[in-house]
Amino acid sequence: MTLKTTAPGADIRGSYQEEVPMAQRVLVVEDSAVIQRLISVCLRPAGVDVETRADGPTGLEAALTTRPDLLILDVGLPRMDGWEVLERIRSDVRTRAMKVLVLTAHAQEETRERADRGGADAFLTKPFRPDDLRSVALQLLAGPAAVATG
Repeated sequence: MTLKTTAPGADIRGSYQEEVPMAQRVLVVEDSAVIQRLISVCLRPAGVDVETRADGPTGLEAALTTRPDLLILDVGLPRMDGWEVLERIRSDVRTRAMKVLVLTAHAQEETRERADRGGADAFLTKPFRPDDLRSVALQLLAGPAAVATG
């Protein structure tokens, strides 16, 4: 998706237009302010708009109303866990196709399998390398294919 803008200094009657990529929007639903900040610092330099929520209900509400290009979702959230948020996202026709990256401190294989069964597009464990998070997020934002992560 691109936004056409008239280049500065161009004749208004002219047809010169510059293609400027529209900013991708990411919603981070994570209860740790430190992790929220780290994700923002990783993605904003790439031109990504980052919005954050700290619990399940407000994260779900934001996902349903703003429909971000990518949802980065912790599973250990207060008031409603990330599994329930993911289930509701996937069951709602408005958000069914939303890209979801599950982020968790639980590295067990059954957690990864649960994320796959729930319809997550990618899975990343904490602690994570900032470069890995940026790479996976940008791949999800760039294309329709699911991303395999380790």
